[in-house]
Amino acid sequence: MNLRINGEDREVADNVSLTELVAQLDLTPARIAIELNQNVVRRANWPSTVLKENDELEIVHFVGGGKGRKSLQ
Repeated sequence: MNLRINGEDREVADNVSLTELVAQLDLTPARIAIELNQNVVRRANWPSTVLKENDELEIVHFVGGGKGRKSLQ
């Protein structure tokens, strides 16, 4: 089936859950948030959220970083 993920068309197997899609895309679940058809899906609901033809997903990656701690001296 066809999905639109972060603005790009992707072909995936039918009846794939969000959990399965995350695994197929080799993503780290703890570091992403998923919006499905403009609604954020809680991670607890990923296993029961089965994707449908032409669903639109936005997958946001959380990345640590920034400047290191500065010395107070």
